[in-house]
Amino acid sequence: MNKMFYVHLFHIILVGGLFLYVGIRQTKITGRMFPFLTLLGIIIILYHGFKMYKHILAGQSSWVSLIHIILVGPLLIYIGLNGKKTPYYYFEYLLMLGFASIGYHTYYLFIDGFK
Repeated sequence: MNKMFYVHLFHIILVGGLFLYVGIRQTKITGRMFPFLTLLGIIIILYHGFKMYKHILAGQSSWVSLIHIILVGPLLIYIGLNGKKTPYYYFEYLLMLGFASIGYHTYYLFIDGFK
């Protein structure tokens, strides 16, 4: 199995699961979830910023990293910083991203096959 198989599984199980959990539970979340979301958003922006830089140098497309830098990372940081005061529709956006992640990566898991 190639590297992308594990990338797809990671996004289906962990990312999709986390986004659905936070999107459904919304302000009922307790503990350290909000600081975790802030840290995760920062890590995503930094990681995909570096990945995008490498792709640009190599003359490759970097639209996936751009989505993570512009949409995913800032949304996680916003929810994490505002915590329970976050307006409900930001949780809805995260819920939509969770469904999108699960759908997109499930589709490509089967398209790429289990190579």
